[in-house]
Amino acid sequence: MNLSGPISGDIQRLKSLTSLNLCCSGFSSSLPKSISNLAALKTFDVSQNSLVGEFPWGFGRAGGLTELNASSNNFSGFLPEDLGNATMLETLDLRGNFFGGSFPKSFKNLQKLKFLGLSGNNFTGEIPAELGELSSLESMILGYNEFEGGIPMEFGNLTNLKYLDLAVGNLSGEIPADLGRLKLLETVFLYKNNFEGKIPAEIGAISSLKLLDLSDNELSGEIPAEIEELKNLQLLNVMCNQLSGPVPLGIGSLSQLSVLELWNNSFSGPLPSDLGKNAPLQWLDVSSNAFSGEIPSTLCNKGNLTKLILFNNAFTGPIPASLSTCLLLVRVRMQNNFLSGTIPVGLGKLGRLQRLELANNNLTGAIPDDLSSSTSLSFIDISRNRLHSSLPSTILSAPSLQTLMASNNELVGEIPDQFQDCPSLSVLDLSSNHFSGIIPASIASCEKLVSLNLRNNQLTGDIPKPIAMMPTLSILDLSNNSLTGGIPENFGMSPALETLNVSFNKLEGPVPKNGALRTINPSDLVGNAGLCGSVLPPCTRNSALASRHRNVHTRNIVAGWMIGISSVLAVGLALFSARTLYKRWYSNGSCFGDSFEVGKGEWPWRLMAFQRLGFASTDILACVKESNVIGMGATGVVYKAEISRSNTVVAVKKLWRPATDIETGSSDDLVGEVNLLGRLRHRNIVRLLGFLNNDTNLMIIYEFMPNGSLGETLHGKQAGRLLVDWVSRYNIAVGVAQGLSYLHHDCHPPVIHRDIKSNNILLDANLDARIADFGLARMMVRKNETVSMVAGSYGYIAPEYGYTLKVDEKIDIYSYGVVLLELLTGKRPLDPEFGESVDVVEWIRRKIRDNKSLEEALDPSVGNCKHVQEEMLLVLRIALICTAKLPKDRPSMRDVITMLGEAKPRRKSSSNNDPYAAAKKDQPVFSTSPVNGLL
Repeated sequence: MNLSGPISGDIQRLKSLTSLNLCCSGFSSSLPKSISNLAALKTFDVSQNSLVGEFPWGFGRAGGLTELNASSNNFSGFLPEDLGNATMLETLDLRGNFFGGSFPKSFKNLQKLKFLGLSGNNFTGEIPAELGELSSLESMILGYNEFEGGIPMEFGNLTNLKYLDLAVGNLSGEIPADLGRLKLLETVFLYKNNFEGKIPAEIGAISSLKLLDLSDNELSGEIPAEIEELKNLQLLNVMCNQLSGPVPLGIGSLSQLSVLELWNNSFSGPLPSDLGKNAPLQWLDVSSNAFSGEIPSTLCNKGNLTKLILFNNAFTGPIPASLSTCLLLVRVRMQNNFLSGTIPVGLGKLGRLQRLELANNNLTGAIPDDLSSSTSLSFIDISRNRLHSSLPSTILSAPSLQTLMASNNELVGEIPDQFQDCPSLSVLDLSSNHFSGIIPASIASCEKLVSLNLRNNQLTGDIPKPIAMMPTLSILDLSNNSLTGGIPENFGMSPALETLNVSFNKLEGPVPKNGALRTINPSDLVGNAGLCGSVLPPCTRNSALASRHRNVHTRNIVAGWMIGISSVLAVGLALFSARTLYKRWYSNGSCFGDSFEVGKGEWPWRLMAFQRLGFASTDILACVKESNVIGMGATGVVYKAEISRSNTVVAVKKLWRPATDIETGSSDDLVGEVNLLGRLRHRNIVRLLGFLNNDTNLMIIYEFMPNGSLGETLHGKQAGRLLVDWVSRYNIAVGVAQGLSYLHHDCHPPVIHRDIKSNNILLDANLDARIADFGLARMMVRKNETVSMVAGSYGYIAPEYGYTLKVDEKIDIYSYGVVLLELLTGKRPLDPEFGESVDVVEWIRRKIRDNKSLEEALDPSVGNCKHVQEEMLLVLRIALICTAKLPKDRPSMRDVITMLGEAKPRRKSSSNNDPYAAAKKDQPVFSTSPVNGLL
């Protein structure tokens, strides 16, 4: 039945109605108040609709009401106090709404209540101790709320309780030992709270316990040995805590154990040797600990194991051969251990195995041939071992294989010419081995290949021309081999190629000047004495003749000497000339394509593309007009360019160019900087698509960001429309931090942005942050180098700049701290509210000095409840560290990311722009353990 529309108030006329079930229809109005006049009701079910408004009072008058289910709606407000008068209630299910406040005290009167479901709401305050008086209660589900305090010790009186779910409830304190008195308890879900202290040993007395999930808390100490007494235990999940010490050996003898999750703690010692021997173990994840010893051979004795995850430990010894008979295995992840011996034969015959990760161990021997016959394996990583064999001839054409990583081994022989049927292969890394022979041309038949790395082998012969036309190949690394011949001309026409490295080979001839090769970094070509042209010094007639003469057999020895001497002299002259002409040629950009149009009185425009573009310089120039201006700043004016022929929208920034730049040649330096920045690749940095320049103007082409800048979103016309919750703002803070960390730590040399501010942080369609405007950015060539130049915008500039005029990474970190304060307070860096010459940093510090409440400084539009305020204050602390007066007291961006991870909110974003927000609201209604679906 799929009813809709409002529920009529006339329903109250059905005085004798005992059961009303309107579940799972399309009602979206409020409930009429008169509905509570149905005093004869025994069951009332309006669950899984879209009902709104407050829940009506009066149901307490229905003296015979035994079941009330209003779950999965949009009710709000407080719960009616008179619900406690419905003393015959056995089921009260209000999960998945927007109820707030605290629980009515009258609930203690519901002495016949067996099921209480209030999860997925906005309840606050402490959980009432009076709930511990509901002696008939069998199921209590209160998770996904914003409680304060801990679990009342009175819950130890609920002796009939079988199911307890308090997950994601913002609870704190210690887990009460009184829970050990609940002998009928079968399920305990306390995950994703703030519990601390030790796991109470008394839990071992709950003899009926089947599912115990204490993950994502701050528990410490060891797993109590009393856990061994839980003979019915099927699931034990304590991942993501601060637990340590050995795992009790008796856990290996739990005959019902199906799921054991211990990852991301500090456990040590060996796993129980009989783990899985007598239990139907399905999922074992002990990754990221300090376990040692050998992997138990009994893990799959019952044949149920599907996921075996052991990475980031110190396991030694062989991989158990018994795994080859474990027919249900889906994932095997053992990377980053000290495993030795060979890869067991037979893993390739496991029909469900999808992922095999054995990297960074001490494995030796051959790659088993049966991996080639696997119909299910999609990901194989055996890199950084000591494997010594040839590559199985048909492994590259395994039907489901998407990624094969076998780098840094001792593999030998030729690369198999078996690429004719590789329907799924997208990543192939065979680098740093001893492969020899030619690169098979048949590799071009892998139409989904994105990355091919054959670096650091002993490959010879020419680069196969068909590789250039592979439709998805984006990264190709052939460096450190002995390849000969030239770079195929058609590489410039490659449809997807972005990165090409052919350095340190024996290549010769001109470098193609079109496509991706127009932007190739010279370092990706070095070590090839015979290459010339494009970004290298230009090819000359003499160098071409010299190359040709090297390949001709000389008949006359005297003529040979003459030719040799002439060639040497010619090459010397050419090199001498090249040294004087190189700088002028390179900066003039003679390899760029667009020509000078006679009669227009302008210098020619040159388009430098950092990736394949669907437009030309004329398309961009046609859009640079006043009607398309979308922004203007200190470094230039920004235009929105809509290019109809390729259905593309980009942003074009025309930089202000002082006449002194043109006269002194510093404009060419700026082109060089943009050229370097165009090679930045990170999801939180606005991607430079290319630039246009001539001798008087420079225009930079960016990807277009539809949600504008963070500054506009916080302070402009967009204010209050997009960033309506703390989680959205937190995600932006993390995105900016990740982008800056990439610039500071992953770029070589590091990049200083020097003008981090909210207006230089753009938001894409998903509100993901992208750092933009590198007009003041500079490369740091040497570690600890500083740069003297104008840096930053008023309100964001670090205090030391005023007297040193020196900048390093710490100046970006200060500016980032100011952006954090903008996100937290909703205020600009300089606000009239702060007073004259006071910025937001000093404003916050004065509040601290004056012992004023910092909660008052938080933006009330997002920090409207104590739980959220506590999360925001954690980030406020990070902002204050970032804006420390002394640069040495500021953290690195890597440290900032770590601190932000510790301050992560526990609720999902509810931004207006999220089309899935309504669906996400319903997710926590029936809260279960993340791994309970395996049971």
